[in-house]
Amino acid sequence: MNLGLENKPVLVMASGSGIGQGVALEFAKEKAKVMLFDKSEESLKEASSKIFALTQNQVQYTVGDMTRKQDIENVVTRTNEVFGSIYALFNNTGGPPAGTFGTFDDQAWQDAFELTLLSYVRSIRAVLPVMRKAGAGRILNNTSSSTKRVIDNLILSNAFRTGIMGMTKTLSRELGPEHILINIVGPGKIATERVNHLDSLKAEKEGMSLKQFQQKNAKTIPLGRYGSTEDIARIAVFLCSEANTYITGQNILVDGGLVQAY
Repeated sequence: MNLGLENKPVLVMASGSGIGQGVALEFAKEKAKVMLFDKSEESLKEASSKIFALTQNQVQYTVGDMTRKQDIENVVTRTNEVFGSIYALFNNTGGPPAGTFGTFDDQAWQDAFELTLLSYVRSIRAVLPVMRKAGAGRILNNTSSSTKRVIDNLILSNAFRTGIMGMTKTLSRELGPEHILINIVGPGKIATERVNHLDSLKAEKEGMSLKQFQQKNAKTIPLGRYGSTEDIARIAVFLCSEANTYITGQNILVDGGLVQAY
């Protein structure tokens, strides 16, 4: 299948590592013009070198913080200047800290809002003018399987990722007439540093090693394993491509069948 992404400018947020890096790599395989964005320049340098070694596609990067409005505006401006009008945005960010309701004060809630929800609002707001001028575009918001089934001890993530779902569905109706498609991809247990961190907290409570905990956890997944960043990157890139012509406003889980909810 020709995804129609060759020479298309795409912006991948929080792409120095994890899912973001995996998605950027998949875009690079399709010969898109890829801009990476992360707050760690060291991670971005390593990611860009790795992607070039695997694809011979020289991606660019911009250092910045998803919680800073000016940084988001800067990377959007730079992507448009370097590559031309952004065709696709992959919205992505690290998750807020784990904890229960009584764990967090007002500032923790405010920080989680700015990281998890407001950052996506700002990114979308920044790319819409060029997409509207071009008459087309693709936006994909990375969230979590918690949009279908809440995850214990992750109240901040559960609250704000559900907000992303409401925003995305609403925007699909507003942007549809302008041929801008917007969707959600929700990872389940994907083998990343964040998942390892969360699993380590749970493993410690249960008096198990991380390896033992993850082996036990994998048995609850119908496919019998944690997913890879490539598993989620493939569907992400399709949803952001010209091959996707009629899917918008949808929340698609990539979870190996873990979540039983419809």
